[in-house]
Amino acid sequence: MTIKDIRDILGARFIYGEDHKDREVHAACGSDMMSDVLAFVKDSAVLLTGLCNPQVIRTAEMMDIICIVFVRGKMPDDNMIEMAREKGIALLSTGHRMFSACGMLYEKGLRGGSPYR
Repeated sequence: MTIKDIRDILGARFIYGEDHKDREVHAACGSDMMSDVLAFVKDSAVLLTGLCNPQVIRTAEMMDIICIVFVRGKMPDDNMIEMAREKGIALLSTGHRMFSACGMLYEKGLRGGSPYR
């Protein structure tokens, strides 16, 4: 699945990174707790979250997350957008709640990453 596919499935809009739309995404994680995100294997993933702070971008960089989808219409601030630009991480926003957004992606074939344990 590509980032463009994710955008289309979720009816999301690009905040940054439309030029990354053809990158392949292999796994997904939905969480507002970055410690939970750290419990999953790195694998060109998408993160769905309602958390809007710089730690989200830092965690994404550490975990090979290539796209962040902010749920519930959340929008990152300019500082976060600049951080994502520097790291090459695409940012999208959707009005869907996290549960619904994760379910929609799962229904279309995207699965979660493997836990470390």
